[in-house]
Amino acid sequence: MLLVRAIQRSLLRPQVIETCSSFKTVSSITPRFSLPIRSRTIATTPHLRISSAPPKTSAPTSPPPKTPPTVPSDPALAAHEPLALLTALKVQPSKYIIVKIQGFSFLITPGDKVVLPFLLKDVRVGDTLRLTHATTIGSRDYTMNGNPYIDERLFECRATFLEETAEPLRKKEKKKRRTRRIKTVKSKHRYSVLRIKELIINDVPPAVAAAAGGST
Repeated sequence: MLLVRAIQRSLLRPQVIETCSSFKTVSSITPRFSLPIRSRTIATTPHLRISSAPPKTSAPTSPPPKTPPTVPSDPALAAHEPLALLTALKVQPSKYIIVKIQGFSFLITPGDKVVLPFLLKDVRVGDTLRLTHATTIGSRDYTMNGNPYIDERLFECRATFLEETAEPLRKKEKKKRRTRRIKTVKSKHRYSVLRIKELIINDVPPAVAAAAGGST
């Protein structure tokens, strides 16, 4: 039995050596990256990043707007404009005027009744008052503005003092918090009433005409 086993071992050993040598030669000849397992790990495809944002384009800059050249005004024409406007206002059928009385502005026409929110001093019923502080004189077609007031020699606006009146007595109760005291305040304002008598546009005074002519 021992002899038979020794013979079998001697016969099988060269075959094992040949198979091992053939495997070594195949593994040495075949590159690693061509094997199926190696190729899965090595073979990679590059990923491309495609940006969907559109390219930025700079907006065209528009040139600054051109301002028209300013034409210097003629001082002679500027001096004669109020005089010509005054002549045109004089022939208008209906006119109005804006006057200031103690800081209050009133737009009035001849025949209007004006109630002043204060009491005029040193004035009696029936007295005629001349209103001199006018900021605007105008009609349907023309308007003349002052700077700040119109020369009082160019117009005449008179009003008649009609009466001195007062409003009904008013009472108001005032009470503070956490107090039982109630204070009663009484008030009764007094007013002045005027009737606009006339509004006349005068001719150009010689002094004003001479000043306008001298400025030319």
